[in-house]
Amino acid sequence: MRRIVLLDAPSNLGLRPPAPGTVPGCHKLAGALREQGLLRRLGALEGGVLTPPRYDLGGWREGEGDFHAAAIAEYTRRLATRVAAHVRDGEFPVLLGGDCSILLGAALGLRRTGRYGIVHLDGHSDFRHPGNTDRNGPVGAAAGEGAAQITGRGQADLTGIDGLGPYVRDSDLHLLGIRDDDEDRAELTSLGIAHHTAGEIRRQGPDAVARKTLRDLQNTAPDGFWIHLDADVLDPSVMPFVDSPGPGGLLPGELRGLLLPLAASPRCAGLDLTVYDPDLDPAGTGAALLAGLLESALAPS
Repeated sequence: MRRIVLLDAPSNLGLRPPAPGTVPGCHKLAGALREQGLLRRLGALEGGVLTPPRYDLGGWREGEGDFHAAAIAEYTRRLATRVAAHVRDGEFPVLLGGDCSILLGAALGLRRTGRYGIVHLDGHSDFRHPGNTDRNGPVGAAAGEGAAQITGRGQADLTGIDGLGPYVRDSDLHLLGIRDDDEDRAELTSLGIAHHTAGEIRRQGPDAVARKTLRDLQNTAPDGFWIHLDADVLDPSVMPFVDSPGPGGLLPGELRGLLLPLAASPRCAGLDLTVYDPDLDPAGTGAALLAGLLESALAPS
């Protein structure tokens, strides 16, 4: 039986302020999920907290690259060290974010240990990079650039840490749950990056899409894969508590249908959960939903 380790990675450095003078509330995600008894429900080992640098935009201006870049790079290195150690010890780290920039730490940690794929469960492709700013607007928020950055597209201080970029090969990245109107679909197709929209998953069936993804990763990523789970992959009818909700997302049963076979695979190395914002959810409805989904996918039977 694999040993799950629950590690808080509450960095919000990759998101824009929700309003002037405020900070994104997703840094409270870990606390909200722990209040749901997640450690006990997963039968997990305590991994503690990796404290992020302070959220402070300082004098950053649009057009100057990613804000908080130096702080994100520093946090990425520290998180990568923790992830790599857990994976080498045969443990299954579950990272509670935080925003999507924590994916950099997971991907770098895995890159230090071998060749891994990423299954990116997200309502957005997160593929903004300097090469498509005419379509997506200027880079700035690393949380919207994660899939691009881990495949080597973006500023070098985030995409080439310790000379190890790209952390994930295009052939080893699978984007699942993006909205049907995602503007980066044509570019993803041209690059050969596998992706399934929420509508396609609904038509083909979550289990079928998950098992195809597992077969493809078996052929390309010899050491296994990691699951990145962004709460906004869910439809806002059930998960409006995110910074950028969009219609047409997955319903809880559909997401569960993807997670179960993926997380059950012995080649799955770990998982991170991001972007749920407790400040938008005073009743804790979203935290209860996400804790239940993680328990059903990960808890030992």
